[in-house]
Amino acid sequence: MRLTTKGRFAVTAMADLTMCGGQNPVTMAAISGRQKISLSYLEQLFGKLRRSKIVESVRGPGGGYYLARPAEKITIAEIILAVDEPLDATSCGGKGNCHDDRQCLTHELWMGLNEKIFDYLASVTLQQLVDSQTQAQTQTGANSGTAHIAVIKKMADTQ
Repeated sequence: MRLTTKGRFAVTAMADLTMCGGQNPVTMAAISGRQKISLSYLEQLFGKLRRSKIVESVRGPGGGYYLARPAEKITIAEIILAVDEPLDATSCGGKGNCHDDRQCLTHELWMGLNEKIFDYLASVTLQQLVDSQTQAQTQTGANSGTAHIAVIKKMADTQ
């Protein structure tokens, strides 16, 4: 199983929007420049995020996107699902027909993994991700990536 660029870029863009936007709209061009994500790709992602009511848009000068609700009310799972990113480790897409139209021997194992991954992503809010990033940036050490993961895990465990 893998999380494709679509899901990773959507989460990254939403974290950027949260960190840089506050109450003000943020342009996709600004996110594109900071995160090195193609503007046309962001347009596709934000269209889906808007249709899922995760972000709202303002047109015209000073326009852009902003969160439709507080970051602590938006989960990482919602973002990934909004951009049609499948969270599925099975080879059959969860249908149970992967081995001669029957369930394969390891189907339940992969379905259990799907559930655990979804539960974890549903337990982490966008605000927790942004807070963990801020904490990881202030911590000194050789591996801030490990610090970042530890902070997210700690936040998820407290829920």
